[in-house]
Amino acid sequence: MSAHVTRPKLIPVSADPAIRSVARLAVRAKAVLQTKTAVLRSKAMFGKDDLVDNLSRDLDRVRGRRDALASEATTLTAQIAEIEARLSEEKKRRERDRVLAEIEAMKTRIKQAAGAFAPVVEGLCKAIEPAAAVVPEARELNAFLVSVATEVDSVLDPLLRELDQRADAVRVGQAALDLPSSANEAPIEPPKDNNDSLLRFPAWLSRDKPADKKETPENPRSTAA
Repeated sequence: MSAHVTRPKLIPVSADPAIRSVARLAVRAKAVLQTKTAVLRSKAMFGKDDLVDNLSRDLDRVRGRRDALASEATTLTAQIAEIEARLSEEKKRRERDRVLAEIEAMKTRIKQAAGAFAPVVEGLCKAIEPAAAVVPEARELNAFLVSVATEVDSVLDPLLRELDQRADAVRVGQAALDLPSSANEAPIEPPKDNNDSLLRFPAWLSRDKPADKKETPENPRSTAA
């Protein structure tokens, strides 16, 4: 009887799942090791950090800030131009309002003064009229005052109309009047030279009459000395 020896059946290595898993881990570990080796070589070649990458990032960041600032500067420039235009227009509007107010104040003062002037002239004429019985030339003064009142009354309306026309021109922007403020306006002084007066009193009122000179008696105390 022959002896029959049974040999154990060999299992391929690739058929074992555990072995395949170990093999894959070994491959991955080898790949990671190679990557780290390449990184270490790169760092050894270029230093701890890649200077080119850092500078590129810095350049992109600075360019972004520049573009943002340029955009903001453009926006601010437009806002400044708009505010300047509004400010200029507001100054012009206020100046127009001030000039119109000054013109209205002029008209008011003229009307008030004219209203007070007429009664004064009338009262003065009535007061002078009885004096004509004593001084006949008083009639000349009376006639002069009447002529003055008539002349003033005839020029008041054209003056007021001219002021209205100037105000209309200022209101529509066709004219710009440089009027001083009435608060800072200096009072009008009468002319120092009488020859420059527009209206002259009658000649008889300005006659040069020699003054009576009286000799004063000498002081006896002064002669006694």
